[in-house]
Amino acid sequence: MPVPILLVTGFLGAGKTTVVNHLLAHAEGRRIAAVVNDFGAINIDAELIAGASDGVVSLSNGCICCSLEGDLLRTLATLLRRDPRPEFIVIETSGIADPSDIVRNLMDPVIWQEAPLETVLCVVDATTSAETLNDALLRAQLRAADVVALSKVDLVDAAARAALCDVVRAQRPAAVAVDALHGEVPAALLFPADVDRVPTPREVKPRRPAADRFETLSWTSERPVSLQRLQQAISRLAPKLARAKGLFETVEQPGRLTVFQLAGGRATLAPGGALAAGVPRARIVFIAEIGVLSSAEINGIMQACIEAG
Repeated sequence: MPVPILLVTGFLGAGKTTVVNHLLAHAEGRRIAAVVNDFGAINIDAELIAGASDGVVSLSNGCICCSLEGDLLRTLATLLRRDPRPEFIVIETSGIADPSDIVRNLMDPVIWQEAPLETVLCVVDATTSAETLNDALLRAQLRAADVVALSKVDLVDAAARAALCDVVRAQRPAAVAVDALHGEVPAALLFPADVDRVPTPREVKPRRPAADRFETLSWTSERPVSLQRLQQAISRLAPKLARAKGLFETVEQPGRLTVFQLAGGRATLAPGGALAAGVPRARIVFIAEIGVLSSAEINGIMQACIEAG
C-alpha cells in the first residue's frame, strides 16, 4: 500500500518544527515517520522534536523521527523497509530550501510508486510583513503549497492577519490558508481520507540555478554558560542573524539543558532534558546571510558567556 508524503516547507523560524511536533504528539493512531532535513552541522532540529540525536527515535505512540543524513531518496527507501511500515511520512525541509527541488526528487518513479507526495504545507509566520513575502525564496515556498499554515497568529491583530492572507492568496490562490496556533493544523487537510487513493503527479518547473544565500556557523563549549552573559551575547549577535537555535547547560541549572531559539527577532528559552554524557555542554547553530558574520566574531562574543574559574 502506498505511503503518502506530507512535505512541510517555510522560511527560517516560521514554525515548521512546531507543526511537526504537533503531528507526532497528536498522531491519533497513525504511524507517522518524520524526516528532519537539518540545516547545519549540529543536528539540533531532531533533538528538539524527539529529545535525542541518534538518527532514529521511536515514540511511544508508534511514530518515529529520523534525521536526514545524505540522500533523501535513500532515507525514504530505508523508512519504507521498516517493520511495521509507516502509514504516513512527513518531511520537514530546511528553511532555506526551495521546495520545488524536493518535489522534483519525489517525482522519482520508484519513490512515487511506494510513497507519493500527497500534500505540501507551507508554514508562514503571521508577523511576516508583506514586503518580506516578496522575497524570491518565500514566494517559491508559497507557490508550492497546497495548504498555508499561519503560525504565531496570537502575535498579530485581525487587520494584520487579513492583510497577510490577501498577500498569500495573491501568491498562491489555490492554497487553503488556516491558522496554526501552537502548530495545530487540521489533519483532514494534510492526510488523505482514502488511504488507497494515489494522488496525481505534480508538474515541476525546470530547475533554476540559485546562489547560496545563507551559511551556518556553529559554536560549542565543554563548559556551562552564564545565562545572563548569554543573553547579552545574543543581543549583540541578533541584528545579524536570520535564525539561531541551541541546547546548553547553564551555571544556574547544572545538569539540565536549556533549549534556545531565535527567530523573527524573538528569542525564547525553554527547559530541555538531562545533559547526556559525552556531548558538549553548549551547542548553538547560528544562521546568517553569507559574509555577515564570521566564526571569529561569534567565538569572541560567545566565549564571554563562559564563567571564569
